[in-house]
Amino acid sequence: MTAAQPLATRTVPGDGEPATRGLPARGTTRTTGERPSLRQSRRRSQLIAWGFLAPVIVYLVVFYAYPIVRNLLMGFQEYTVLSFVTGEAPFIGLGNYLDVVSNPLFWPTVANTAIFTVASLVFQFTIGLALAQFFVKRFPLSTVLRSLFLLPWLLPLIVSGSVWKWMLDKDYGIINAFLGLFGIPAVGWTVDPSVSLIAVIIVNIWIGVPFNMVILYGGLQAIPESLYEAAALDGAGPWRTFTRITIPLLRPVTAVVLLLGLVYTLKVFDVIWIVTQGGPANSSQTLSTWSYQLSFGPQLQFGLGAAAGNILILVAFVFGLIYIHAQRRMEEER
Repeated sequence: MTAAQPLATRTVPGDGEPATRGLPARGTTRTTGERPSLRQSRRRSQLIAWGFLAPVIVYLVVFYAYPIVRNLLMGFQEYTVLSFVTGEAPFIGLGNYLDVVSNPLFWPTVANTAIFTVASLVFQFTIGLALAQFFVKRFPLSTVLRSLFLLPWLLPLIVSGSVWKWMLDKDYGIINAFLGLFGIPAVGWTVDPSVSLIAVIIVNIWIGVPFNMVILYGGLQAIPESLYEAAALDGAGPWRTFTRITIPLLRPVTAVVLLLGLVYTLKVFDVIWIVTQGGPANSSQTLSTWSYQLSFGPQLQFGLGAAAGNILILVAFVFGLIYIHAQRRMEEER
């Protein structure tokens, strides 16, 4: 008899032996019926996400993107009142920009805008930082006083502007009444070309200080107290502590405050228009108010007004790029 040869056997599942016929190979899972439900849940989640985003997107497109694009195009067109009736607005290239730059009011308006912006930023930031440094130290009623300082920022600009216009009135204003107590003659804040720009700067500083104070106050609270304790142990005085610890660690917050303040101040229109309307004799005119007067003044030259507004947008855009570049350099230095 020859050697035993292996017999072909067929495994039949019996008691205690699992049946394996018809089951997927090891390492695989049955997904039939699970994939459609998973895909449906993902689609449902995406639809829900787009449903929440849709109102925001529509709002940004309708109230931001479209007006900006329309204004940019209008700056290159001869757009007048007749354009609304006929629908015709000839393309004239840089004609509007050349007319704006060659206008005798352009450079005085640019100078007023620069003075108004720089003076507002310097005083808003300085006063805001001083108040933030004052309130960072706890004392009785500090929360109440800090809340009161927020009122100028919370009030509508039309209310603040109207109140300040009454206060700055030459004959009945409380400012001149207060100056009269010290023998100072009445000042024509809103009617004297030599001081009208100073008047709107004062109003804008009063409105912008609370914003600077709140942001800088938050930045001061983020500085570890241990650094000040270590500086005190080393014998550092208040000024040295302020310049070597507070100012350097506040640099990121300071950059944000100054950039936002710059953009806001460049586009200030409400305050100037309510208090002086850019006058008298264009002495407090800025690019924002001048752009409005070009568009809705007696001549109704919408193309010129759009060109002046586009110049303002370009200036803000340039400073925004400078801020982004500075932020990147600071991150690289870290």
